[in-house]
Amino acid sequence: MIGTVSVTEPLMRILLVEDDPDLSRALQSGLERQGVVADVVGSLAEAAIALREPVHQLMLLDRQLPDGDGAGFVATARSLRPNLAVIMLTAKGTLSDKVEGLDVGADDYLVKPVAIEELMARIRAVSRRPSAMVTPSLHLGRLEFDFESLQAQVEGQPLALPRRQVLVLQALAMRQGRTVTRSALEAAVYGFDDEIQSNALDAHISKLRKALQQAGAGVEIHVIRGVGYLLAEG
Repeated sequence: MIGTVSVTEPLMRILLVEDDPDLSRALQSGLERQGVVADVVGSLAEAAIALREPVHQLMLLDRQLPDGDGAGFVATARSLRPNLAVIMLTAKGTLSDKVEGLDVGADDYLVKPVAIEELMARIRAVSRRPSAMVTPSLHLGRLEFDFESLQAQVEGQPLALPRRQVLVLQALAMRQGRTVTRSALEAAVYGFDDEIQSNALDAHISKLRKALQQAGAGVEIHVIRGVGYLLAEG
């Protein structure tokens, strides 16, 4: 029996690099209402740490940050995540500023303030570009997982899952056949501001395992005791 929980917008998790707390909270709230999870950091150094885990599909990047100009960080971000989509969102709005931002490799350049509706349209447009997401779908057993839309199917039938379970499946699918540590899964599933209860991750994995079994996905989530979890055909 296929599950019935669905998400109207394709699920997306982005990194927002913005040092103005009021603006970052407003953007985070507005994006969340559109089905986008936004993790907020306030410096380039924090952004570099955040990008070490491949959980963000796109980065919204300010230019005037406490530890430097965001324009100079694009190359660093791409060295960490070659296929990361980057949209600059900044108060620097002269023609030369825009040209510089695009020349260093940003996929788009927006000047503050911007309406959430326009920001979402730009995010969708950038995400549709081939360079923004080149990872193909995973086919394992009877399960297909699309890394762009974050949609799971079993023999062509949608497998609707709650958001946390989708993020667990994404993290496991990206490393299928290899052990994913517990800390890496927590980084993939929870936002920076989330409080993580001790057994919450185990509960999500247990429910995901049950959903996959009930759907006849032909895959198993194995516990690697003391280390993490592994997704394999089974």
